[in-house]
Amino acid sequence: MVIKRVFDIVFSFLSLVLFTPLLLLLALLIRLDSKGPVIFKQSRVGKMNKDFNIFKFRTMIVNSEDKNLLTLGNNDKRITKLGYFLRKYKLDELPQLINVLIGDMSFVGPRPELRHYVNLYSQSDLEVLAVKPGVTGLASIKYRHEAELLKSAENPEKFYIHSIMPDKLKLNKEYIKKRSLLFDIKLLLQTFTKIIVE
Repeated sequence: MVIKRVFDIVFSFLSLVLFTPLLLLLALLIRLDSKGPVIFKQSRVGKMNKDFNIFKFRTMIVNSEDKNLLTLGNNDKRITKLGYFLRKYKLDELPQLINVLIGDMSFVGPRPELRHYVNLYSQSDLEVLAVKPGVTGLASIKYRHEAELLKSAENPEKFYIHSIMPDKLKLNKEYIKKRSLLFDIKLLLQTFTKIIVE
């Protein structure tokens, strides 16, 4: 969809320009808040089953992903003081505007998954990799409090694999069937509303 790519390029570029002061301020606060890099890079699976590095503002202590791939609640001890605030208002996701601009991601689409979990997909599940992953989407909106759900699970990893992931895949397949520029704009507006209201 050429029009979708044009939309992504134009609005990611304009957003990066508009948010430059905020991005610089957050980078400074992260540097002052805890030791480690400002940007957190993690390998995710994108379109056509190809790996790429997703960019986020770091919200956890360094090397925290070595201890657990899943975030268990907003009070996960690995989350920094500033990180809690960034996660609550999704400000940690702002560097993904770069991913959108360079073409690894789109504003809206299936949320990019870790290779560890993609390896568990069935053949039919792989169809979600036919489109670019998104910063937000149907599954992202429904599971915006995923960390809290995992925290209450007896076995978070098992709960994610057998309950959350299948439902996410179902929603991602639904998005692919419905996708259009107007539907994308609708989902973007829903995302902003959820962030502001909640």
